[in-house]
Amino acid sequence: MAKYNITEKKEKEAAYRSLVSPRLMDEMKEKILNIIVMEKKYKDKDYSAKKLAEDLGTNTRYISAVVNVRFHMNYTSFVNKFRIEEAMAILVDRRYQSLRMEEVSDMVGFANRQSFYASFYKMMHMTPREYRLQHLAQHPAEKVKPKKTHSSK
Repeated sequence: MAKYNITEKKEKEAAYRSLVSPRLMDEMKEKILNIIVMEKKYKDKDYSAKKLAEDLGTNTRYISAVVNVRFHMNYTSFVNKFRIEEAMAILVDRRYQSLRMEEVSDMVGFANRQSFYASFYKMMHMTPREYRLQHLAQHPAEKVKPKKTHSSK
């Protein structure tokens, strides 16, 4: 009947989540953060949950369980969160003002502009372009002024 199924999302309790002990979850959480954030694997378009599981010597079910329980999101949202945060920094950095959105998207690890825009909008409730323009409007003319060699009094 309805084309769009607009119902409140119910929290599903996956059985495998309870199979991982809290101690093991905490250990895996730290290892996941180290690989995704510290090694900046979020920038790698091809770095999947499967590759992460292989690097950690586990399987994708455990990766999924840890990310769901400890970060309250799925793997893709988890990785995209770090991509968007970096994109936000690039978008407002004067050194990168000439970059096109496709270039920013590529720099932070998105496979294409559409997924970048969709993820950015989902997290920030505005497009990357709107974000950049809003920041520029709030901080106009942040140009570096030439230093004076001597002061005149």
